[in-house]
Amino acid sequence: MSERGDGAKGRPVPSGRLSRLGQFGRLAGGLAGGMLVEGARRLADGERPAMRDMLLTPGNLLRVADRLSHLRGAAMKLGQMISMDAGDALPPELAQLMARLRASADPMPPVQLQRMLAAEWGREWRIRFQRFDDRPIAAASIGQVHRAMTLDGRELAIKVQYPGVRGSIDADVDNVATLLRMSGLLPARLDIAPLLAEAKAQLHEETDYRREGAQMEAYGRLLADRDAFVVPTLAPDFTTDKVLAMSFVESVPVEDMVGAPQAERDRIAALLIELVLDELFRLRVMQTDPNFANFRYQPATGKIVLLDFGATRPVSAATAQAYRTLLAAGLSGDGGAVKKAAMDAGFLGEAAVRRHEVLIDRMIGLIVSEASKAGPFDFTDRRVLALVRDQAATVAGDRETWHVPPTDTLFVQRKISGIALLAARLEARVDVRSMVAAHVGMGPGGL
Repeated sequence: MSERGDGAKGRPVPSGRLSRLGQFGRLAGGLAGGMLVEGARRLADGERPAMRDMLLTPGNLLRVADRLSHLRGAAMKLGQMISMDAGDALPPELAQLMARLRASADPMPPVQLQRMLAAEWGREWRIRFQRFDDRPIAAASIGQVHRAMTLDGRELAIKVQYPGVRGSIDADVDNVATLLRMSGLLPARLDIAPLLAEAKAQLHEETDYRREGAQMEAYGRLLADRDAFVVPTLAPDFTTDKVLAMSFVESVPVEDMVGAPQAERDRIAALLIELVLDELFRLRVMQTDPNFANFRYQPATGKIVLLDFGATRPVSAATAQAYRTLLAAGLSGDGGAVKKAAMDAGFLGEAAVRRHEVLIDRMIGLIVSEASKAGPFDFTDRRVLALVRDQAATVAGDRETWHVPPTDTLFVQRKISGIALLAARLEARVDVRSMVAAHVGMGPGGL
């Protein structure tokens, strides 16, 4: 969830199937118009532009970000996933535009909020509170959060789901997929049906706020012995399928700590990395949404506040073992074992290895060399990442080698990548090698 400090009055959430379809139609029309203008400009300059070059312009990306921000729901959630997974791979000007999807959504106007809460709590719901702040303190893809105080003095954070979100999930996912297909960004032969089915199932779970409340309670119990973290407590008497009520925890965005002393930034990043390793190998349950807004910080206590458990999912034994094998191979310095483990885990497809084996071996060599270095890893040092990214771009440019990894792996990798991006934002230095070695049953020096 993200802070709303702009005084926005909000835009109504399109809740009907036809109204949401119309929004997608306008988006497609806007993209087509933008592509025509860009294509004409490039042709006038003597170029022969590719479809991708005409589509991925700053103007078109801004259209996508604005329209998905208006739609909220599954459409915006998918946009957030794409923008987060892209990480540093997007050009800076496009990354800045797509970051808007991670930063905030448009809140509901007060009339729509009143209608939603009356449907969930009854028309006289306000008499249950000493105070209910109509202006949200956060607004994201599926719901917005309000601060309130109950008659018995409990201070709560109350997440209210946008209207029509649950009923529009399947259509929104299909519409986003259609836009990607029409744009030429996805090869026609690439089978993304399993991924789309999993995305729909995940989003249906995220819109079940009673389920999220239960997940939050279960996760809190798992971390009961971890004093470094705070998980809000559920307020079941105010929680429904579309309203999630929890204790309000005073905190600031973890990103605000970028100005903290180096030692504190390192500690925060180390705690979050250790948590991911625990989720993967010990708890076998992972909160798979690494949106930065889901991690907050208490300056007075130094504790990290964890939010948003709708995307919590079990980690299968097979997925945990695949990562254990891959990480152990990396620590051992055996590039061949890394390549085999990456293929077994589904990160690398056979076609990519067959067609680009020399390049892939070079990339793996760079990664293994970096992993073999003792001491803290500097997340601000992007030199190796830039080299790997440049070589990976060549492989990724061969659309005939594209494949979709197992969905469990995709969700886990999204969390790992997101925490790495957060560590980079904090400019942290962490001895990741020793932490990983402890979890995969190896000494810091490898096998």
